[in-house]
Amino acid sequence: MAYTAGMRSLVLVGHGSHLNAESAAAVYRYAELLRSRRLFDEVVEGYWKEEPSLRQVLKTCTYTDVTIIPMFISEGYFTETVIPRELGLGHQGVVPPEGVARTLGGRTVRYTLPYGVHPAMTEVILERAREVLPDASGEDTALIIIGHGTTRNENSNKVVHQNADLLRQRGLFSEVHALFLDEEPKVTGWREKVGARRVVMVPFFASEGWHTLETIPEDLGLEGVVTVFPAQAEGTPEGAGEQTVYYGKPVGTHPAVADVIVQLAEEARGASLTGGDRAPEHRAAWDALLALAGDGVRMGEIMVTPHGGLFEIRHALDEGRSSETLTTLVTPDGLRDHTRLTESGEHRPVHTLRNLRRGWRAVLAAGDLQRAIHTLYPAVVEEGYACHTHALRSTPWPTTARRQTGIYSKVQKASPEQVEHVAREVCGGCLKTRVWAGERLSQTFFGGVPGAIPCAEACTFLVAEIREEVAGKRGQGSGHSH
Repeated sequence: MAYTAGMRSLVLVGHGSHLNAESAAAVYRYAELLRSRRLFDEVVEGYWKEEPSLRQVLKTCTYTDVTIIPMFISEGYFTETVIPRELGLGHQGVVPPEGVARTLGGRTVRYTLPYGVHPAMTEVILERAREVLPDASGEDTALIIIGHGTTRNENSNKVVHQNADLLRQRGLFSEVHALFLDEEPKVTGWREKVGARRVVMVPFFASEGWHTLETIPEDLGLEGVVTVFPAQAEGTPEGAGEQTVYYGKPVGTHPAVADVIVQLAEEARGASLTGGDRAPEHRAAWDALLALAGDGVRMGEIMVTPHGGLFEIRHALDEGRSSETLTTLVTPDGLRDHTRLTESGEHRPVHTLRNLRRGWRAVLAAGDLQRAIHTLYPAVVEEGYACHTHALRSTPWPTTARRQTGIYSKVQKASPEQVEHVAREVCGGCLKTRVWAGERLSQTFFGGVPGAIPCAEACTFLVAEIREEVAGKRGQGSGHSH
């Protein structure tokens, strides 16, 4: 079935991070690549730990035909529990090969398996191997696929073993091994298992990060792309000679992953040949915003003004500054890259915190305005308009807490006093008004009050901080759960 263009939203879901801006980089890169191919009317990013959050992302989709693809390398806790729960799919556990289809809020939503388990990933592994060793031979070259491994979910290592089995059957390498960082068989013992003279190692990871850049090279003693290990090193098989390791890049960063994503979208259960329409509530919100923008509008820390057939966005505190003194940005992606960090270089996982950097102006065509504002303030237009028209549904803290699982289920034990104490500190620096906590918001920026932005539900950043408070670790800089 050909997946033709027309009235479709594609959502790429990543984990994200409250601490590290690089965690979301791979998802952004694939979204840009897929936008350039124009196979979908829009491509939207959504995250567990950043914005737009999984609770918000469907609201930000323009169309009623939505396909959601988890940007994860394997099945596991996030793809089977967290993402379906936060999206409200009414599904928990193993996702069937054809995916899960639901009708939610007037939208047809299809949720697929993570891209890493798609059969086409076997070829991506081969491409990564050929990059570092083009003349890999079935006579003297071993392939090691390095997985993370975990004891929390048995499905997480399954795809690594499956790909190793498939490539072993093809006979392209003298040996093929699936080895792991955190479970047996561990990659640190590779010399006890591999006898081949040349060894290609390919990390089965979604992105370039701490493990691929630091943990694996340090644990294995790799010195770069090519490392020579001398003969008869301790623990090697009897008679083993000198071995040369060729260390590839992670499979998840290969451009061919974009093709895998498109294939997943094609195969999604019930995929429509004609696509959907614009979602009525989404259209109403953005039509209202564009009408305001035609005369100039302020929202949060930004101001939008018409500018000779284009629109200019800048920080409201830069009003009146000469354009020559500001960095000019001409694409939503450039705007995103410029504003994801604070003035001092800190990551901004919550976009409505009052720390948007100054010194820039974005000059954009009308067709780019929606994505630009969405980039700066995800879901703010949709939720702001719902509040303005008295249609916003808020989620009180007890409901949010009861929904949490895994390490976050601990927040269910938080007392009202603890929740309020943490919220005062965390939310005090945010533009939003805590409607979920009962605070009143009689006006919004749609009514001419720039800083009047509703918060319909406690964000994941606050949830994580409350967990730290309950655990007695808040302020100790542990940060691992963020």
